[in-house]
Amino acid sequence: MTTRNLTCATTAGLSRAVRALAREHALDPAVRARLVLSAAEAAGAALRAGRETGLTWAYDPAEGLLTVGLRTPGDTGPVAGDLPMAPDEVTEGEVVWRLPASPPSDAPGEAPGEDALAAEELRAVVAAADALTSEHRRLKDELAETNSGVLALYVQLDERDKQLRTAHGQTLRELEDALRPAPIKADGLELAVHYEPAGTDAPTGGDLYDWFVLPDGTVHITIVDALGHGVTSTRSALNVTHAVRTLALEGHRLESIVGRTDEILRPFDRSVMATVQLARIDPASGELWLANGSHPPALLLRRDGTARYLEARGRGIGFPLPGSETPLTERLAPGDLLLLYTDGLTESRRDPIEGEKRLIEAAHKHLQSPTEEVPGAIAEDMHTVILHPDDTLALAVRLTGQ
Repeated sequence: MTTRNLTCATTAGLSRAVRALAREHALDPAVRARLVLSAAEAAGAALRAGRETGLTWAYDPAEGLLTVGLRTPGDTGPVAGDLPMAPDEVTEGEVVWRLPASPPSDAPGEAPGEDALAAEELRAVVAAADALTSEHRRLKDELAETNSGVLALYVQLDERDKQLRTAHGQTLRELEDALRPAPIKADGLELAVHYEPAGTDAPTGGDLYDWFVLPDGTVHITIVDALGHGVTSTRSALNVTHAVRTLALEGHRLESIVGRTDEILRPFDRSVMATVQLARIDPASGELWLANGSHPPALLLRRDGTARYLEARGRGIGFPLPGSETPLTERLAPGDLLLLYTDGLTESRRDPIEGEKRLIEAAHKHLQSPTEEVPGAIAEDMHTVILHPDDTLALAVRLTGQ
């Protein structure tokens, strides 16, 4: 890459030199015009004071760039933002432009005169101005055709925003559904689940569940309610459910799993706080074991209509002294319904005691409904009035005795 130099003492001489090198490298006439005008303005103060200006240029064939430098002793003229073509570099006494260009032309023939080049540049500038004027007229006509001008535009933008939020929510719901465990089949048991986010703007949350069949044929169910809302709480709940699943499949005792889960997760994320309900059910005998970590009690509704809450004791993940005490044991009979849930189901009216009473009433109402309909129907009854929106999870288990 060869650098060429030239010294100019007048504005006219500088303009001729810049115009010539621009034409030599086949710059667009409009770009050429802006470069000539910018160089003249940048060097104007020095030339009017009688100081010569140095012009350098070099072409880099590898990059396809033409570098034009203007050395002006003392004042460099207007600041970069005031020039028709903003320079790429401005230092004390030098202004530099870097432009995409073609290799220097060595085609034979007489070069056009200064007036012809200036006229070509003027035509290019006029053509660009005409194009801008035409585009402005077209945009103005389009705006005139809209209904109520700017108001209509705001309406369109608002509608677009709603569409984007809806699509975003749908994507997150599909992702959350993909993270939930697949349905399981266990002879003698029917299981169904209902999940409802706190709001459409945050369709993911910290309420998750997991269920699977252990090697001995018993069914394990995990209910988790992680602190917070949105994707962060979803991640925390997933960490808890994955740790619980691993410990359960390794054969750890039910009452030890909550405490061990806290020990496993604490080194990685001390911010995790979650309530946990663990259930083990033997489909053959109806034997039920419950271990709890600060979670709302399970509701057992007998086939004859009697109902009671199963209060297992323990502290949740991230709580002081986390872990479960001796598991609560119960035996289910054919037709009995077990309801596991998160506090969003019973605390929608801010009163958990009143919510637990209403939950028994709703469970009675739907006791004879098909199991797959029970969780959603109960949630609908419980949420007729919502004063405290929260993620809601309801999971129903019915012993069929088959």
